[in-house]
Amino acid sequence: MIDVHTHCLLAEHWGCEWEANWRPVYGRPWDDVTVADYDAAMKGVTAAFVFGIRATAAGVATSNDFVARFCADTRTETVGFMALDPTDPDVLEQMADGVAKGLRGIKLYPVLAHFDPRDTAHDPFYTAAAQAGLVLLWHMGATPSVHGDLGVTNPLVVDEVARRHPALCQIIAHLGHPWQRETMIVLRKNRRVFSDVSATWARPLDGFLSLVRAQEWGVVDKLLFGSDFPLWTPDEAVRGLRRLTEIRIPGLEGVRADTIERLLDEDPRSLLGIA
Repeated sequence: MIDVHTHCLLAEHWGCEWEANWRPVYGRPWDDVTVADYDAAMKGVTAAFVFGIRATAAGVATSNDFVARFCADTRTETVGFMALDPTDPDVLEQMADGVAKGLRGIKLYPVLAHFDPRDTAHDPFYTAAAQAGLVLLWHMGATPSVHGDLGVTNPLVVDEVARRHPALCQIIAHLGHPWQRETMIVLRKNRRVFSDVSATWARPLDGFLSLVRAQEWGVVDKLLFGSDFPLWTPDEAVRGLRRLTEIRIPGLEGVRADTIERLLDEDPRSLLGIA
């Protein structure tokens, strides 16, 4: 099992954001991710993509150094992603630093960083990422933060990036919740765009409908397993996804068991260009 959506954040990386805007929604303090806890949670996982968050406008930042050290210290096979904000004036230097440290992708968070992915001012950033063979993983969709800009986080914005940069490999996180239907049509038309299912099962009706839509639109092969650790463990995500197959709506095909098992069995690293 390959988990493409895990975090290595510390409370200090959040600035004031978690306590001010996320804790009231999630109802608990942030638990720092230790290497030991991470390895314990990842038992049964063949490899995991791991990253933090950077959103300069929100005071949130995880450094390349931290991610690289974290990956070096885990027993779990990890693929480190840098967390970048294209609005930073030195973002290309940060990218080059991440590449030099062996990081293979970039986590982007436009809803908190307050940038529009469609803005052509970011084209040099996308071009540099494609030339370096990096995978972009977008947080798309909802946020509990009152500072979040929902106008720049609909999965349809990824379509324009993909049309201008078709060779760039991109992953839409969380199936773009709550715009999962829009995610399906973006996946179908763009060969190098994929989506992870992290947190999909946590809202069962949305999770059920989104995976049925993936079946109807013929894009199941573009879905990737993700747990969203530490919010949930891989084991919790697997159990939640399998429970979706138990939902029945008269007259409608449900989530097929083979849809879930494919998510858990496939190794997408070659498909994503990550050896």
